[in-house]
Amino acid sequence: MTTPGPRRDVVRLAAESLAAGDATGWFERLYAQAGAGAAEVPWDVPQPSRYLAEWARRGAVAGGGRRALVVGCGLGRDAEFLAGLGFAVTAFDISGTAVRTARQRHPDSPVGYVVADLLEPPASWRHGFDLVVESNNVQALPEPLRGRAIAAVAPLVAPGGTLLVIAAAATPEPEGPPWPLSRREIDAFGAGLTPVSVEHLGDPDDPRVARWRAEFRAAP
Repeated sequence: MTTPGPRRDVVRLAAESLAAGDATGWFERLYAQAGAGAAEVPWDVPQPSRYLAEWARRGAVAGGGRRALVVGCGLGRDAEFLAGLGFAVTAFDISGTAVRTARQRHPDSPVGYVVADLLEPPASWRHGFDLVVESNNVQALPEPLRGRAIAAVAPLVAPGGTLLVIAAAATPEPEGPPWPLSRREIDAFGAGLTPVSVEHLGDPDDPRVARWRAEFRAAP
């Protein structure tokens, strides 16, 4: 079956990387090819994740200078949204091209865009952020990397801080990524943290699609 639309570039490049034994190399190739006009990034849209924006609006979230970390920031849509709420944002991606493009798109941004790998985050980030947002990144990894990536997220949350996880729960596409996460995997993000809520949400644009949105809190 042929994957339609912009996802075909994701599926093609991910399959090539996996076949070569490099489960994360396709991210850089996708952003580089998109920059050259040879591919499309499906999540390259101007607005932040609706699930992040809804969560922030519902909770009247305000940064007040607190530290936030955006995992796999891509081209910066969620990072810029959080900065607009008053967070001091660090946003990282494994793709150097994505980070450079994000900086170019937002030349006056207060966000600190950096290249980093979730599987080997800087030691200085441990327990370093009042809000950590993992939105739709781990779902792009196969096992066994997925389990390692999930385990790497909670240690980034500061005492009293919040972890917000957004991920695919169901998709009509037969080929991944994304590979939907199970409830067990969502719960695993909260290892050592207290669950606040775990929501299974439909997509108003496509009833075949579902998302997880989970919030966890670290002890003070």
